[in-house]
Amino acid sequence: MARKIKIDNAILKRRAYKRGKKEVGKKNQREYILIVCEGVKTEPNYFEAIKQTFPRRVFETFSIEVEGTGTSTLKIVDIAIELRNKAKKLHNRVYDYVWTVFDRDSFPVVDFNNSIFKAENSNIKCAWSNEAFELWYVLHFQFRNTPMSRDSYKKCIEAEMNKSILKKTGKDVAYRYRKNSEEMYSLLQKFGDEKQAIKWAKKLEKQFANTNYSSHNPCTKVYELIEKLNSIRDDD
Repeated sequence: MARKIKIDNAILKRRAYKRGKKEVGKKNQREYILIVCEGVKTEPNYFEAIKQTFPRRVFETFSIEVEGTGTSTLKIVDIAIELRNKAKKLHNRVYDYVWTVFDRDSFPVVDFNNSIFKAENSNIKCAWSNEAFELWYVLHFQFRNTPMSRDSYKKCIEAEMNKSILKKTGKDVAYRYRKNSEEMYSLLQKFGDEKQAIKWAKKLEKQFANTNYSSHNPCTKVYELIEKLNSIRDDD
């Protein structure tokens, strides 16, 4: 009777990995995500901060690029298409996922809606917010289903952040929201609740059934992009 030899699990995993690579041949399995933001700093800073939380081994498989455009909702999809085509032409890089991030703000209704429609027809996802990206921040602390002004977002974020900091650290600080802060993602991870924000964003979305997206206020689809990024980070 032949003797069985016990092989270390790590060795078995490496062998399985090598077999998998051989089965797919030499084809490049790297996947790329392009995030194109309407804002120049607020949104790009937030997503760049997320990018820094990914383990290095994940970025051997996934490459996330963030483009800050500082343009209107009507043009952002065109820019995303242009960047996607340029990457293919100049670098032979094919983006598996292209996302645009923009707000309703005070842009014309037709611009906001048409941007979303064009993106859908161009295989581009939209992480839009109505009325502002800051709604996503607010949802880390509370459920809001009534429209808010930009100034109201700021005051709400400050009040909730100060309350959470006091509760979790015992420190009574005077937090002030800075729109272009590079620390917003880490602050929300520490003092907010991302899982709850996703649940509340989905709850808001269910309140609207029509495709007149400019009337979906308040509402944000940022949660979809966050879920996608989280799934990539967890898939190691």
